[in-house]
Amino acid sequence: MIFFRRSTPVSGPPEFIIAGLGNPGAKYEATRHNTGFIFIDMLADKYGVRLNKIKFKAVCETAEINSHKCLLLKPQTFMNNSGQSIREAADFYKIPPERIIVVFDDVTLECGRLRIRRKGTDGGHNGIKSIIYHLNSDSFPRIKIGVGMKPGPDYDLADWVLSSFTKDELVKMRQAAENAVLAAELMVSGETDLAMSKYNS
Repeated sequence: MIFFRRSTPVSGPPEFIIAGLGNPGAKYEATRHNTGFIFIDMLADKYGVRLNKIKFKAVCETAEINSHKCLLLKPQTFMNNSGQSIREAADFYKIPPERIIVVFDDVTLECGRLRIRRKGTDGGHNGIKSIIYHLNSDSFPRIKIGVGMKPGPDYDLADWVLSSFTKDELVKMRQAAENAVLAAELMVSGETDLAMSKYNS
């Protein structure tokens, strides 16, 4: 259960970027590939902020999370060009990769499972591939939210990630996204190891 709170304004620029990956547009809202957007919406709701600003090829807003000013970011470039948006924000605020937390869908994990990593390869995810390219680094922490494996080897991956969750899957995914919110709170406080031990599954 998420408890809602109001965000207190913090002076100075953001210390962290927390980016959720997805595709803009109503037709993508409830799809597996938009799990990162669903996470960001939950995080924004918890801290009482609305992502009304259009900047860095994204919709965004700042929130204070455990006394750290964070830029919540939903790139609007479509998934495969997510790195353009994140790089613009990182360059503007001079935020290093180690302070950019990226949350996204993972088709290698069962629906509802989390996997937190400090860095790593793109794992075949085009959004992460774009971020690594534009940041010229893979040293950004990430939270992967499992959306389930495609039904069979012949099933088109693009069709799978753009498909909607079943009712049961949606319950599992939303619980995982709530846990990802709790994990992100720990991560901005320097408790990534704790987040990994509590929420990796």
